[in-house]
Amino acid sequence: MADVREITDFSDPALDVYARLTEAQLMNRFDPSKALFIAESPKVIHRALDGGYKPVSMLMERKDIDGSAAEIIARCPDIPVYTADEELLCNLTGYHLTRGVLCAMKRPSLPAVETVLANARRVVVLDNVQNPTNVGAIFRSAAALGMDAVLLTPGCSDPLYRRAARVSMGTVFQIPWTFFPEGKPWYEVMHAIGFKTAALALKDDTLSIDDPRLRAEEKLALVLGSEGDGLSDEAIAGCDYTVKIPMYHGVDSLNVAAASAVAFWELRAK
Repeated sequence: MADVREITDFSDPALDVYARLTEAQLMNRFDPSKALFIAESPKVIHRALDGGYKPVSMLMERKDIDGSAAEIIARCPDIPVYTADEELLCNLTGYHLTRGVLCAMKRPSLPAVETVLANARRVVVLDNVQNPTNVGAIFRSAAALGMDAVLLTPGCSDPLYRRAARVSMGTVFQIPWTFFPEGKPWYEVMHAIGFKTAALALKDDTLSIDDPRLRAEEKLALVLGSEGDGLSDEAIAGCDYTVKIPMYHGVDSLNVAAASAVAFWELRAK
């Protein structure tokens, strides 16, 4: 039996997670045991549940209780389901729940880099990719096109941010990932674990993405940089290869998410 709770008081602390806490506050760096994130839309929530993530509560319009959220509620019978009509929820959250359902979930502890890479052959390194839309799109491509894991530097947007998880279509809950720890350069970490690194960068002295030496590598990390500046000279110098995607019609670059899809498909393990 669903624990449906009609919203009558905007100030109810149980609603803070949906209406008043920022993404940074949800992360709760001071007490990670209480850290949360928001999964949005039935498909994303289902994938999070399939991945073992623990739900805390849900927020939805009344019509979704017996509609698009019915299966999710059946999977989570012991958590509160907060509901009201559309206008009230819009006033509470500040936007229309166009995807119908929000679910607050516990944020798990991140695994060590070595754990994520234990059985991996093709992985992604994101270096200061700050746009959550791009992070989500890269995760979706990584999952779809044969990558085994995603590693992120501390300057990247969090894959569990609501927009990133939604754009990924929930693949952030399917493909292994973690952040590099502060301190040691990420390329030194990757080399110590036995990975060769290939920086995707707009440089003259590069290999083409279809160079057979890249596919021949047993363990290869494809490295993507920030949206504006790309990879730093230091990061490129730390990599084993610098790689460029051939372009036509005078186009000199692709969006980082588009470039990632091309690279993942071309260099996937076979």
